[in-house]
Amino acid sequence: MIPALSQLCSLNSPFERDVQDYAAGGCHAIEVWLTKLETWLKDHSLEDVRRLMDQHEVSFPVASLQGGLLTSQGSARREHWDHFRRRLQLCQDLQIETLVVAADITGPVSGQDMDRCRTSLREAAATAAEMQVGLALEFQSRATFINNLQTAAAVVDDLDHPALGICLDSFHYYTGPSKPDDLALLTATNLRHVQLCDLADVPREFAADAQRILPGDGDIPLQPIIGRLGEIGYSRHISLELMNPQIWQVPALQFGETGITALRAALGISSMGSGINDE
Repeated sequence: MIPALSQLCSLNSPFERDVQDYAAGGCHAIEVWLTKLETWLKDHSLEDVRRLMDQHEVSFPVASLQGGLLTSQGSARREHWDHFRRRLQLCQDLQIETLVVAADITGPVSGQDMDRCRTSLREAAATAAEMQVGLALEFQSRATFINNLQTAAAVVDDLDHPALGICLDSFHYYTGPSKPDDLALLTATNLRHVQLCDLADVPREFAADAQRILPGDGDIPLQPIIGRLGEIGYSRHISLELMNPQIWQVPALQFGETGITALRAALGISSMGSGINDE
């Protein structure tokens, strides 16, 4: 397991500052927030990004977040898929291995919608594979379909595409209909990315993304999740992902050090270690 920080934790900070300050705080794996990168690239080149990565010795293993792919139709579908293809190219150019795709399906769902979702995911996985990029399907706790770990695992298993896996976000796992027994469905093969956060003093039914806090400071039972990751030998990245406006006010340098320290503590990783089973 390799700890990382999502740029979403410092949404108000410029792309370049995130890279500089997270690295200075001891984090060298960053989950890219694609909108922030795309904004920065309006005035910079891909070579500028590569120089920035080399200068601060950071990697971009994962990028987030692509929505709108699964059930959109007509002109909206064309727009989302054009954006998706551009982002895949960006991931390929920067050697970003995984792109997180949201199961953002809301409103009434018909059998046709579910078929369209599966067809879209199959096409998305095939398109990503052509670009040497993998997809991590993030179930959404407030979605109408694919709102829990069991369904996400079933869909990924049914499609059985090597470029498609699951993104396990502890917020959506805890606030939705997922059950502790569902963790047994995770394997080293189907789990492609993990995002951790915590929640405190709020009923799960009313929890909002803006209430995410550092892992270990709240009520989400994270240890069963982390324990399962150890059982399956999960060796990919685990990102700290917070969408809390109060945390956005913390300077990226300060957050980088605090965030990566809290994440390592939750995972049982020492500052010098690389995994939960380190001696």
